[in-house]
Amino acid sequence: MVTTPSRRGFLSVAALGAAASLVGVPRAAAAPAPARLRLSLPAPTGPHPVGTVTARLVDRGRRDPWGVARAYRELMVSVRYPARDVRGHRRAPQMTPGAAAAYDRFNGLGEDLPPGRVDWAATRSHAYTGAPATGTCLPVLLYSPGAGDPRTLGTTLCDELASRGYAVVMIDHTYDAGAVEFPGGRVERTVLLDEFARARKAGPEQVVAFLKKVADVRVADTRFVLDRLAHLPAGLGRRLDLDAIGMFGQSAGGFAAAQTMHDDRRVKAALNMDGVMGYTQRDDDPSNPSTVATDGVDRPLLLMGMDGDTHHTVASWGQAWEHSTGWHRDLTLAGAAHASFTDLQSQVPQIVRGLGLDGSVAAKSVGAIDPVRSVAAQKAYVSAFFDRWLRGGDPAGLLDGASARWPEVRFVR
Repeated sequence: MVTTPSRRGFLSVAALGAAASLVGVPRAAAAPAPARLRLSLPAPTGPHPVGTVTARLVDRGRRDPWGVARAYRELMVSVRYPARDVRGHRRAPQMTPGAAAAYDRFNGLGEDLPPGRVDWAATRSHAYTGAPATGTCLPVLLYSPGAGDPRTLGTTLCDELASRGYAVVMIDHTYDAGAVEFPGGRVERTVLLDEFARARKAGPEQVVAFLKKVADVRVADTRFVLDRLAHLPAGLGRRLDLDAIGMFGQSAGGFAAAQTMHDDRRVKAALNMDGVMGYTQRDDDPSNPSTVATDGVDRPLLLMGMDGDTHHTVASWGQAWEHSTGWHRDLTLAGAAHASFTDLQSQVPQIVRGLGLDGSVAAKSVGAIDPVRSVAAQKAYVSAFFDRWLRGGDPAGLLDGASARWPEVRFVR
């Protein structure tokens, strides 16, 4: 979830307000631009080319929890995986046309980037659609994005991990994400704004209940995806090591990763990238913690925060830190902001340069850290974490202490 860089809480009023354009709330029109800016994403560095397929998953045993006119819950996922050969296959777009059109209106930069200035549908990932997979017993990673964000805002890290030999399942949480496009072009839009507005009107207790519902739905979605891993398309299910499953995410997705590991023993390791783990609007508020905070976990948990977010300053992180009996670490990415842990880390600087925006736009969204260094550091430490706990790796010992190669990454004791 893309929000302001301090005291944002689980869901921010600002972020939900930005989603207003998706549900019919008027927004100031932008002057026509002669051409829309095209963006790129950093290439993966692993030894494998990357393939991708998408799948619609239908949970017929669960009614949709958001009260929409559907008798069952349906999700869209993308799977990234190491490919044997990508010749003859096309690079997949970062976003489908319908999702890109919605993201153009809710892009996380608010009034700093009016609609129509960026061609979000033109961005290509480094994964090739339908390329044949290689390898067997692939460790599995699940990815959950921030609240209101599409699954594709984590494309850089997911492509990177696939290039290093992981199967990565990127989850869209329908009616939470700004827009989810299903086969045939049907687009389902977020209901979070209306739900949050109703909760605020009803009082503080209902706000807490709403925040808990958002988290609970995400965990239920993830556990359903876990149930379906063996049945992924293109024969991928037969290539997976279902005893080596990890999960990561940004913001509410990071919370979902930790909470899912708490609730489901199939998840062996979880990485929370700057996600508050309580039902609150303030990072420093210890009230209404989640069970992952009050119980802790007995399996590996990595907390990775923007500048200023540590287990000493984020109350729910401190609670989880105190109660966890498994391996756990707290890393700060110095100079980073909340959205640094998404594709916006590399894309916002391109937008600022390409459209001649004030440099404060980048600082506000993705911090003062050098974007190339930020992306490289995240690739290194995220890979090291899952290599260590799903493959028995991390030969460089990155998780053991500070590294002269990565001065941006600070270990919090």
